[in-house]
Amino acid sequence: MGKVIKRTRIASFVIILVELILICLFCTFYFNNLLNLKTLIPIEYVIIGASALIFINCLFVWIIVITISRLRQKSDLHAAEVIGSDVQEAYNFAMIGLVVTDDNDMVLWTNDLFKDRHIDIIDTNILSWQPDLATLKESGGADKTSKITINSRSYEVKFLLEAGLWIFKDVTDYESIYKYSKDQAPVIGILSIDNYQDVVHGEDDFNDTVTKVKNTIFNYAKEYGVLLRKFKDDSYSMLCNFESFSKMKENNFEILDQVREIGSGTDIPLTISIGLAHAFPDVIKLNELANEALDIAMSRGGDQVVISTYGADMEFIGGKTEAQERRNRVKVRVLADSLIGLIKTSSRVFIMGHKDMDMDALGACLGIKAMCSRFSKPSKIVVDLKLTEYKTRAAITSSFSKEEIAEIMISPKEAYEQITPDTLLVVCDVHIPNMVMAPNLLEKASKIVVIDHHRRAEEYIDSPVFNHIDPSASSSCELIAELIKYASINPRIELPQIFATIMLSGIFLDSSYFKSKHTGLRTFEACTILKDYGADNSLADDLLKDDYEEYVTISDLVKTMKTPSYGVVYVVGPENRIYDNATLAKAANLCLTMKGNHAAFAIGKVSNKDVRISCRSDGSINVQMLAEKLGGGGHFTSAAAYFEKADLNTVTNSLLNVLENNLNKAKADARTRDKIEED
Repeated sequence: MGKVIKRTRIASFVIILVELILICLFCTFYFNNLLNLKTLIPIEYVIIGASALIFINCLFVWIIVITISRLRQKSDLHAAEVIGSDVQEAYNFAMIGLVVTDDNDMVLWTNDLFKDRHIDIIDTNILSWQPDLATLKESGGADKTSKITINSRSYEVKFLLEAGLWIFKDVTDYESIYKYSKDQAPVIGILSIDNYQDVVHGEDDFNDTVTKVKNTIFNYAKEYGVLLRKFKDDSYSMLCNFESFSKMKENNFEILDQVREIGSGTDIPLTISIGLAHAFPDVIKLNELANEALDIAMSRGGDQVVISTYGADMEFIGGKTEAQERRNRVKVRVLADSLIGLIKTSSRVFIMGHKDMDMDALGACLGIKAMCSRFSKPSKIVVDLKLTEYKTRAAITSSFSKEEIAEIMISPKEAYEQITPDTLLVVCDVHIPNMVMAPNLLEKASKIVVIDHHRRAEEYIDSPVFNHIDPSASSSCELIAELIKYASINPRIELPQIFATIMLSGIFLDSSYFKSKHTGLRTFEACTILKDYGADNSLADDLLKDDYEEYVTISDLVKTMKTPSYGVVYVVGPENRIYDNATLAKAANLCLTMKGNHAAFAIGKVSNKDVRISCRSDGSINVQMLAEKLGGGGHFTSAAAYFEKADLNTVTNSLLNVLENNLNKAKADARTRDKIEED
C-alpha cells in the first residue's frame, strides 16, 4: 500500500503541475489577446471551462481517497486472513502489538492494540517515531530486544527483519511487579561499634558518648525503616528492604559521619563498622555474607560500610580515618597463645611471605621461625630467590651461610611435595591469595594462619584457622615482635640476634624510619623488644642502604616527574627498564621529600608484561582510596596497585583518570581524619 500511495502522490504532483502551466499560458495569451483569443473564446466559455476543471479535480481527489480506503481495508482483511481473527484476539489479550513496515521503515499496518490505545502511526516512519528502535534495525533483529515507553506504558520490542514485522509486548505490569519485588527484597546487615570495649573498660555502658552514639544509631534506623536488634553490647543486626538500603546508600551512609563527629572529642574516638548483604533470596546466606563484609570492614580499620552484593564485587564506603592504635596486651597474649597452640599441634610448619619479598616479610617469617624453634617444631620459610627483592636476597646471602640457608629455607616446589594435612602454613605480610610466594600451597594446606598489617582487601585467603590483621600497626615485624614478647610461656621465646636485626630492618622499611604517619607508640615498643634481643641498629640500616646503581636509577626515575594537579606528582619509568618494587617505593618517597609535594606516584614495569604503581602521601591525601580505585590497596599514606599484562601508557592514563575523578574526595578524607586527630 505504501508503494501505491507513493505513486499516487507523484502522479498528483505531475497533474497539478501540468494544470498550473496550462492555466498560466492560457491566461497570458487570453488577457494579452494573443492569437485573438478574446474574440474566439468568450468569457462565458472560460468560466464554464474553469468550473469543469475544478469539478474534475474534486472528482480525482475523491477517487484517490476511495482507492486508498479500499486498499487499506483490503490490507486489513489480508492481515486478518494471515493472522486469523482468533489469533488476533489472543494478541490483544496478551497485549502484543504488531507493526508491519516497508523497506523505507514506513508503517503499513498495525493491529488493533494500537488503535484501541489511540496510537496512530500509519504512514509514519517508525524510526522517526521511536529513534531508540534504530539499534534493532541496525542489528537486523538478531534475537535482540529493546525497551521503550509509549504514553507512560513500557514495551519490549523485537524486530523480524525478513517479514518487516515489529512486535511490541506490553511489559508494564511485569515491570511494576519487578520493581516492587526489587524494592522489597531483603537486605541483611550487622553493625558494630568500633573501640567500644576500650571506651567502657568492661564497665556498664552508661557513658555519655556511648549513649549518644546508640541514640544516633536508633534514630537513623527509624528514619530509614531499618529493623535493629541488639545481640551484643556493641553489635546490632539490621534488616531492611532494598528501597531503604538504596536511600541510605544514596546519602552515602551519613551515619558514619554523625557517629564520627560524636566521638571526635574523646581520647578513643567511637566509630561504627557495617557489613551489608543483598541480591540473594536465602536470608541465611545473606547473613553469612554480611558477617564476612563486617569482618573485612573491621580488618580494614573500621569506620566504613562494606556492601556484599551476591555475585558481584564488594563496595566500600567510608574508611576516612586510620585504624586506631590499640595497646591491649591481654588481647596480644591471647592471640600469641592461640598461635602457639596451633604450632604445637602441627607436625611441621611452613612459613611464607609475598612475592617480591621485602625485609618486613622476611623479618616476620623469621620471627615465626623462632617461635617454632622454641617448641622444637620442624619449620622452614618458603622462599623463591627469583621472587625476592634485591636487598632481601642480599640480606639472606650476607646474614646466613649456605648451611643455615638450607636449614632455614625451602623452595616452593619442595614445600608442595612435603606438605601434609597436619602441616601448618603461616602467611606473613600478605592476605591476598595470588600475591603470596607460592599460591599452590594455599590449595593444598588444610590449616592456614594469616598475619598482616595491610587493610583487608576483598580478595582474601579462604577460611584461615587463625588470622591477625591489624592495619594500625606499622609493619608485620611489629606484630610478630608483640606476639613473641607477650606470649604467656616460660622461659620466653628466644630470638637470634640476626633475626631481631632483620625484623628491626623491616620496621625501618615499612615505617620509613618512623616518619610514616601510622608509626605509633607500639612501633617504638616493638623496636625496644627487638633491641632487648640484641638487634643491631647499624646493621639493620646497612641492609636497607642503596648502592650507587640503585641511587642513579631512582634519580633517573625522579627526573621524569610531572604534576597533574597542585601538590600531586607522578613519575614513569621507560618501557625497556624493569624495576624492583622497593625502587618504585623509594622513588615515590623521594618525590614526597620535595617541598610542595603532598602525594607521589611511581609507575614502572616490574616484569616484561606487568606494571606497578607505588603510592605515597604525607597524610593530606588518602592514597589508599585512590589505589583501591585502581584495583590495589594499602594504607592511608602508603599504597600500591599492580597491573598484569598492561603497558605504561594505559596504566598512566588510568591513574590520571582516577586522580581527575577522585582527588577531591581523597583530600576531603584526609581533612576529616586530621580534624578527628585535632579534636
